[in-house]
Amino acid sequence: MTELPTYAAADILAAEFPPGVDSFNYRSLIPGFHGTALEPAFTKIALLVWIAAAIAIIFFLVSYRNPQLVPTKRQWMAESVYGLARDNIAKDIIGHQGVRFAPYLASLFVFILLLNIWGIFPFAQISPNSHIAFPIVLAVSSWLVYIGVGIRKHGVLGYIKSSCWVSGAPLWVQPILVPIEFVSNLVLRPVTLAVRLFANMFAGHMILLVFTLGGVALLNAESIFIKPVALLSWAMAILMTFFELGILVLQAYVFTLLTATYLQSSLADDH
Repeated sequence: MTELPTYAAADILAAEFPPGVDSFNYRSLIPGFHGTALEPAFTKIALLVWIAAAIAIIFFLVSYRNPQLVPTKRQWMAESVYGLARDNIAKDIIGHQGVRFAPYLASLFVFILLLNIWGIFPFAQISPNSHIAFPIVLAVSSWLVYIGVGIRKHGVLGYIKSSCWVSGAPLWVQPILVPIEFVSNLVLRPVTLAVRLFANMFAGHMILLVFTLGGVALLNAESIFIKPVALLSWAMAILMTFFELGILVLQAYVFTLLTATYLQSSLADDH
């Protein structure tokens, strides 16, 4: 059997600078689990996912435990988030049938948003969505939902036909369009969902890492004329953190919006 690798604190501090993709592995470790059987599974990233899920569940349970006619601030926040998913995403994109998907869309938006926020949260400083595994799980979940909805409405063959057959196109063009539509609608959709979220979170994390550790490198430079530039690097890190805040909210919204769009296409009678 392959032995599990162990990482001492000195190994982490001695990691190659500037950090590359391997920095994600070092930053994922939780002290006390190095070299144990739990090390591969119980990482910092996994812990952040569990905390995000717990926050989302507890928030909605507590907010709606004793609903008031005049909502409290907590109830108002929960209703605003749900209202965003129901009115501005589900109803606007899917139509009157979208209300039944509002709970899923609201849960998806909140969960992705919480995962993204870890990227700028002190002491966490990394979003689980910057690891491709988590966006893949989220994308496959949405893929299974809209595939299941489409099959339930149209049947297996009917759904494949509605997804691949381009209505109104000449018959002689269909052999060209059908494979393209099949790959585009049934294969690439979860891929694009996952890659879009992963790429934005990964890039944001690396940008913040470069400016933050760049400031450390400049401060430790031998030339006293270079040391003050470290302040500029850290100022850029703070500025990019605020920019990243907008990006992480937008990506959660875009992922949810695209999921609603795919649900709408699954429920549509024609292509």
